[in-house]
Amino acid sequence: IQEGKKPLYAVVFNFLDSRFFNVFVTAGGNKITLYNCLEDGAISALQSYSDEDKEESFYTVSWACGVKGNPFVAAGGVKGIIRVIDVNNETIHKSLVGHGDSVNEIRTQPLKPQLVITASKDESVRLWNVETGICILIFAGAGGHRYEVLSVDFHPTEIYRFASCGMDTTIKIWSMKEFWTYVEKSYTWKDDPSKFPTKFVQFPVFTASVHTNYVDCNRWFGDFILSKSVDNEILLWEPQLKENSPGEGTSDVLQRYPVPMSDIWFIKFSCDFQLSSLAIGNQEGKIYVWDLKSCPPVLITKLSHNQSKCVIRQTALSVDGSTILAACEDGTIWRWDVITK
Repeated sequence: IQEGKKPLYAVVFNFLDSRFFNVFVTAGGNKITLYNCLEDGAISALQSYSDEDKEESFYTVSWACGVKGNPFVAAGGVKGIIRVIDVNNETIHKSLVGHGDSVNEIRTQPLKPQLVITASKDESVRLWNVETGICILIFAGAGGHRYEVLSVDFHPTEIYRFASCGMDTTIKIWSMKEFWTYVEKSYTWKDDPSKFPTKFVQFPVFTASVHTNYVDCNRWFGDFILSKSVDNEILLWEPQLKENSPGEGTSDVLQRYPVPMSDIWFIKFSCDFQLSSLAIGNQEGKIYVWDLKSCPPVLITKLSHNQSKCVIRQTALSVDGSTILAACEDGTIWRWDVITK
C-alpha cells in the first residue's frame, strides 16, 4: 500500500500485548500510523497521528505500555523530541525532551515496557520512563560513543543490560545494575520530571570493534549479538567480557549473513519473537530472510517483486514469523505472507 510520498523509516509489530499481535505502526515524515494485518492478506489503517511541527521527520518508533497496561507508541526523529502517544485515547501522553539532536532509534524494555532507551545523533543514549516522562539515565561521556548513536537494544532476559552502536564503528554493552534505584525512583517521582536526579553513566562494561564502518543496527540473540554495518553483511558474534576488568574483553565472530546491495547506512533488520529468523531489506527493494537456528547460515528465501525497486529502510517480522512487512523510501508498505500448503 502507498502510505504517502514521504520515506518510511520504521515499521514495528506489537510484541508486548497478545491482543495486538496483528497491529503494527509505521513512521515517516511527521506521521505515525497504526495498521491492522487482516487475515485475508489485507492491511487496514486504524489511526494516524501527524506532528504539529511540519519539519519533523520520524526515524523510529517503538511500542511501549503504561503501568495499567494501556498501549503506547513512542516515536522520535530529526527534532530530537520523543512523542509518547496513548493509543487508547489517541492523545499525546508525554513529550520527552532532552536529546540535543535527532533520535535514530527507540527500543522498549520487554520485561518492563514503561522503560525505553533512545539512541541519538548527540552521541548519547538515554533511558526514559514513558509513564512519568522522566529521563532516568544518560549514557555518554568518557567511555561513550564518539559519533552518532544509530541503534540500541535491550538484552532479552538480563533487565539491566543493553547494547548500543553507531557511526564510531563500535558496539558497546552497558549495565544499569548499580543505577537501578534510579529506575525504581522514576515510577514514584511526584515532583517536576525536570527535577529528577538524572544520572550520567560514562563507562560501558564492554566495547567491541567487529566492524570497520558505521554500525547501524544491533540486536541481542540470547547472549550473542547480531550487528550490521554498511559492508553488505550481518555478523553474529559473541562478546566475551573480562569479569575483573570492565570495558575489556574479546569478540568472536561466529557467523556471517551476506546481504547484497546494502552498503548505505540506516537499513535495519528485524527478527520474529522466537528469534528463529531474520529479515532485512536492501537498496534494490529485495528482502533476505535468514534462518537463525542453523549453522552454517541458511538463506530461507529472497523476496522480490518487479514493482519493489526502492530502498527498504526497515522490515518487521510478525510474532510467529509468518508475515514480513517492509517500510520503503518511496512511502510504500509491502506485506509478504508465508504460504502454508
